[in-house]
Amino acid sequence: MATCSVVAAALFWSSSYAVTKEVLASVGPLSIGAARFTIAAALLWIMVRMRGKPAVRPDTRQRRMIHLSGLLGITVYFVLENIGVELSTASDASLIVASYPLMTMLLELVVFRTRMPLLRVAGVLLAAGGAFLVVRNGAEVGGGARWFGDVLLLLGGLVFAGYNVLTKYAGRGQDAVNLTYHQTVAGAAGFLLASLLEIRDWRVPDTTASALLAYLAVACSVGGFLLYNYGLRRMTSSVAVNILNLVPVFGVLGAVVINGETVRLAQVLGGVVIIAGVALGLVERRTAVGKAPAREPVPIGQPSA
Repeated sequence: MATCSVVAAALFWSSSYAVTKEVLASVGPLSIGAARFTIAAALLWIMVRMRGKPAVRPDTRQRRMIHLSGLLGITVYFVLENIGVELSTASDASLIVASYPLMTMLLELVVFRTRMPLLRVAGVLLAAGGAFLVVRNGAEVGGGARWFGDVLLLLGGLVFAGYNVLTKYAGRGQDAVNLTYHQTVAGAAGFLLASLLEIRDWRVPDTTASALLAYLAVACSVGGFLLYNYGLRRMTSSVAVNILNLVPVFGVLGAVVINGETVRLAQVLGGVVIIAGVALGLVERRTAVGKAPAREPVPIGQPSA
């Protein structure tokens, strides 16, 4: 179930690049984030209120850490992603996403002192190489501004790695709905403040842009984060992010359907390599789980349970 949840999150998130590119024609990148996550926060508030059993309330310190993870994984990351996609291309964004597992893996080594088995490392590298094949041809599109967009997307990867590690630690004892709600409220608040920079360009979006914004909020924000947080709390961060290497594959399919792009042979081959890399990482995890019960990583400075 954890694996299926992360795969489903990858499917939703992969479509966000092409959808965001369409909405950017009429709505600014910061305003997109403000509208998307404000709607998502309202929906999650309704879900929290409608639950029969009250969730465990985080204490003050844990709430601060959860809010910080929301600001990192929602406000900061999606500011960088939206602006990066606007300046660059959806293909470049998909390529750079493949580097996120490597960033998360290195951060886990520093924070959790987690030992990375060779099969998992090989799976991440193989998937990253496949993602490069998927988007190499598409990366030729764009002008000089594309390179600045790529830098922003790379910085977004570092932020997302921090989000994964912080959520793994701050979300202990919290169910996926409650955790996602608190993160989304913090992220939406940050985006509302950031969107004031575009106040002069605010205008009512047309019907198509409004529908796409609703899709980003409901499917990509609420659905994607609920599914991803559910899976993330039941596996190591690097394994979860390795599964997100499926995003370029799903992203190419979305680009064909939404943007009318043409898929080339190199991209098809890259998709096969990505799936092989993800499968290799999961085979290692299943083998390890079969030998001994999994343990939560203990951050530096924290006593072992």
